[in-house]
Amino acid sequence: AMAYILIIDDDEDFSHATAMVLKSEGYQVRIELDIPAAVKALEQRVPDLIILDVMFPESDGAGIELARDIRQYQNEIKTVPILMLTAVNQRFPLGFDPNEIDESWLPVQIFMEKPVDFDKLRQKVRELLKKTTQQ
Repeated sequence: AMAYILIIDDDEDFSHATAMVLKSEGYQVRIELDIPAAVKALEQRVPDLIILDVMFPESDGAGIELARDIRQYQNEIKTVPILMLTAVNQRFPLGFDPNEIDESWLPVQIFMEKPVDFDKLRQKVRELLKKTTQQ
């Protein structure tokens, strides 16, 4: 079965461009532009991978909060790999280094900066999905 990827990002143009790239690889893709809708989508069908932006209109760190919430689920949602997107030169209130990703503070597998290099994105998605199917 083809992997199912959930994109959570309020940037509609970017989300649709990303979805097209991933669909052309044969993945099933769903886009949610806001966090409440994303949570509903997650609970309807557990994705194989989540692509999640950091910043949302309601808060600059809403994506990080969602990533932490995902890890609190008591079912298989909590183990879904997360690829997190962050705007280049984004002023990060917390000041962090993606090489120091800490499970509890920032429970994501991979960071990618926007604007996203789609070749790199394809490769990272493939790597993350391979890991989950091997387990």
